[in-house]
Amino acid sequence: MLLAIDVGNTQTVLGLLEQSGDEVTVVEHWRVSTDSDRTADEWTVLLEGLLTHRRGLSLDSVDGVALCSTVPAVLTEMRDMADSAFTNRPTVVVEPGVRTGIPVLVDNPREVGTDRIVNSLAAVHLYGGPAIVVDFGTATTFDAVSTAGAYVGGAIAPGIGISLDALGVRGAQLRKVELAAPRSVIGKNTVEALQSGALYGFAAQVDGMVERMAAELADDPTDVAVLATGGLAPLVIGEARSLSRYEPWLTLIGLQLVWERNQSRK
Repeated sequence: MLLAIDVGNTQTVLGLLEQSGDEVTVVEHWRVSTDSDRTADEWTVLLEGLLTHRRGLSLDSVDGVALCSTVPAVLTEMRDMADSAFTNRPTVVVEPGVRTGIPVLVDNPREVGTDRIVNSLAAVHLYGGPAIVVDFGTATTFDAVSTAGAYVGGAIAPGIGISLDALGVRGAQLRKVELAAPRSVIGKNTVEALQSGALYGFAAQVDGMVERMAAELADDPTDVAVLATGGLAPLVIGEARSLSRYEPWLTLIGLQLVWERNQSRK
């Protein structure tokens, strides 16, 4: 089994994956907080606990590791963890020079987050191009894939969680609220007004961005596959008309594909 690790700014998603032909199966998955102070040894202990508690497995059950990270400090510790805990097993870190199989047609490919490239690769694998991936995390990212299966750019907006947090900090009469659907779009109190603005406001943002991007990607925008992923996607997917597909483990699937592609080179 492959251990796939997606290190995000707020949370880290880990998964055990198996591939049979073109089909990738997520056997098990976990979501933990991203802690830039966590050492390689602490990551090893955490992994051992997760594997044992949920599956009765050990580190020896892992055949290889694939990871991507948007947090440089965590990436350093992850490299050390992989070197010490998975000795003599192949590890692939998605970074410049690693074969992904998806052309990155932007001004500076090194600026694009590796998770966004991996997501786009998985989208092409699952649905082909053209496609748009909307990832709901610390930031809400929109990534565009051409008909030919190339990454052609995207957009980045503040995420739902940090937007609400900012209002709670900067608004004198506002406070942090639960990310949940209010009784109606027209809030009857401050809590409901904040929840409405967050949920329905972001859903409208997604629909507007997808509409504009799809018009640039294809003559017929309905030909564009639109995928939602990320930890906060379930909050919005039922409210945004443009989100027709939900792929919670899109990044993990993409990591499996990158891992397989780089094994063929050895």
